[in-house]
Amino acid sequence: MEKLYVLSVVSFLAVFACTLKATSGVWLQAHATFYGGSDASETMGGACGYGNLYTDGYGTKTAALSTALFNDGKSCGGCYQIVCDATKVPQWCLKGTSITITATNFCPPNYALPNDNGGWCNPPRPHFDMSQPAFLTIAKKVACKRTGGIRFTVNGRDYFELVLISNVGGAGEISNVWIKGSKTNRWETMTRNWGSNWQSLSYLNGQTLSFRIQTPNRKIRTALNVVPSNWRFGQSFTSNVQF
Repeated sequence: MEKLYVLSVVSFLAVFACTLKATSGVWLQAHATFYGGSDASETMGGACGYGNLYTDGYGTKTAALSTALFNDGKSCGGCYQIVCDATKVPQWCLKGTSITITATNFCPPNYALPNDNGGWCNPPRPHFDMSQPAFLTIAKKVACKRTGGIRFTVNGRDYFELVLISNVGGAGEISNVWIKGSKTNRWETMTRNWGSNWQSLSYLNGQTLSFRIQTPNRKIRTALNVVPSNWRFGQSFTSNVQF
């Protein structure tokens, strides 16, 4: 599932073309811009549901993906290696450098502007709107390397557990999630609500919770009893498992 993106700056306004390497190893074209300032504070939160990108394990090496790449939120948490293509615009490239970013946000289309002049994220254009720190360091999809275990933040209300799953290594993206309460003692399939938020409509209050996660490459990790029975909505818990 690896994809490689080689980027080449094409204007002073920090827009660059890039090539994407699919699973076959072939480089494909894409583009990138940056948003926010040098501290990347404007990149916090976003359409994947992550809040503080530092506490969620992603830092400033992040990007918002265009419709063509975002895949209705299924790309949230995925990693892309980005290299500026000096063969196209050598004046804008830092030669010999690359950066691996994580998809944490959605870059919406702007149909009022053309794709090559302001409508950078319009379909079908593959585009990365990167944080400024990431952009200035100058996307092959690579394995995500995370510190610590997978995190689970339980939001919602009774009969509606909305769980944000973050700090996922390996593929980074999540394809399937199951949840099990200590009283029900059966694995229930969760559904994606939005971004990296997965929901259950069961009553799980007062139960120890376990999670099973599958990534697109079919690898599975099980976090047993990661959430204690006295949990409350709004709390976060870190497991001891990782891809």
